[in-house]
Amino acid sequence: MAPSQPRHPILPYLALGSGIICLSFSAFFLRWSDAPGPVTALYRMIFASLILTPLALPRILKGRVTVERKWLRFPLIGGFFSSLDFAFWSLAVGMTTVANATLLGNASPLWVALFALLIFREKLGRLFWAGLGLILGGAVLMMGSDFMLHPSVGLGDILALTSSIFYSGVFLSAQRGRENLDPLTYTWAAVCATATCLLVIVLLLGYPLTGFPLQTWLIFLASAIFSQILGFLSTSYALGHLPASIVAPTMIGQPVLTAILAIPLLGEIPGGWQLAGGLLVLGGIVLIHQSHNRQQRRMPITEN
Repeated sequence: MAPSQPRHPILPYLALGSGIICLSFSAFFLRWSDAPGPVTALYRMIFASLILTPLALPRILKGRVTVERKWLRFPLIGGFFSSLDFAFWSLAVGMTTVANATLLGNASPLWVALFALLIFREKLGRLFWAGLGLILGGAVLMMGSDFMLHPSVGLGDILALTSSIFYSGVFLSAQRGRENLDPLTYTWAAVCATATCLLVIVLLLGYPLTGFPLQTWLIFLASAIFSQILGFLSTSYALGHLPASIVAPTMIGQPVLTAILAIPLLGEIPGGWQLAGGLLVLGGIVLIHQSHNRQQRRMPITEN
């Protein structure tokens, strides 16, 4: 289905830009929070689910939308993958730079394409393999230069790259789930599932759930509103009116903006090898987006 035309043509582009800005602050909220990364991610999802529940649940109870049980397995599966993505990525932010964590955490197009090759037997062109080579080479430069500075920072890069594998599962689950569920219902169910799984992870890791200062609780709430709700709803709106061929490559601006903002906000200035590696990874992701664009479906797509 082709994207619909909005009343004001500039609105989808403004929404896409605001979505990128909101999502770019995700790593900063983790750094500013006086709580372990997985705990911050947990409360981000809890507050988001509390905000979305009064919006989504009445629509289901009043029959405005039809939800069959068999369709709910996709947001539940997506929530499970999302919890692992957030757990690994939030730990990575504390062990490496926010630029590295965000960039490597956005390598999911690589895994989505590989899963499409192995599971769905989709053909991958030269652009994909060129992109794969750039991503692997760039990741080696980024993680190698970090590891020479401090072993734990190298581990942070590995955790961030691992999180991107789980994020690809989030993408594939949403791709199937959005075939039968409207965006608000899917997002609400997935966020609730993510919060539940993250709660189990946090309890298993033995992290505290209380005792944080007021500033940290405000950061939890800001992360839920700014990054989780506004960020994803803005990009969802854009995907409802712009083709994925425009939105997908543009979303690569998220790690770029995070890296730029990290300089004044956190004083994280990338070294020469890190910068070179980051540019290679960025170029590789763009090539994979281009090569895999025909196979990708929009995720998530908002109602007009």
